[in-house]
Amino acid sequence: MDLSHSQKYAAEGLSTFTLTLAVSLSLLFSFPLSTPVLAALVVGIFVYTIGGISGAHINPAVTFGMWSIKQINAREAMFYIASQCLGAGLAMLLVLSMTATIPLVGEESAQIILGEALGAFILTFGVASVALGKSKADAAGLVVGGSLLAGIMIASTMSSGILNPAVAFGLGATSLSYILGPLIGGALGAVTFRWMSN
Repeated sequence: MDLSHSQKYAAEGLSTFTLTLAVSLSLLFSFPLSTPVLAALVVGIFVYTIGGISGAHINPAVTFGMWSIKQINAREAMFYIASQCLGAGLAMLLVLSMTATIPLVGEESAQIILGEALGAFILTFGVASVALGKSKADAAGLVVGGSLLAGIMIASTMSSGILNPAVAFGLGATSLSYILGPLIGGALGAVTFRWMSN
């Protein structure tokens, strides 16, 4: 199926909007599911629904990781990241219009960078296994959603466990730690999986 770039960017924007909205509302209200489980479910669902359209990155760290292993070119990666940030920003505006508040994340530290990098490493290691065809296609949502959940749980011992610069932006994060950590971990996770699987 030959898809236009606009369809791919729309898929990335919509999925990141939905993920950011779910995480924001989960943090602000008492949801029956924990935030990490909800995030993993949302991502898993989008892997199945838009994976064939855009690859379901839903995260600049994943896009950066996929660019690192040449699964996406630099121009397309920039548009993916812009679409993801736009989706997250729109979710933030919707949450603000509903609640007049957003769950702010602001602290800076090497520990946060390490936690976010470790979590993103686990996430993109799983994503790379799907992108490079080493995981069964019918298990893609489970592999990616499970990798996200595991990454969040490990990262949350050192940071807020966001693992996604676009979602961090949508949560009102002012800390570069939530951008640098996931980008570093995202690239390392994808490159490590490619090296191990070749």
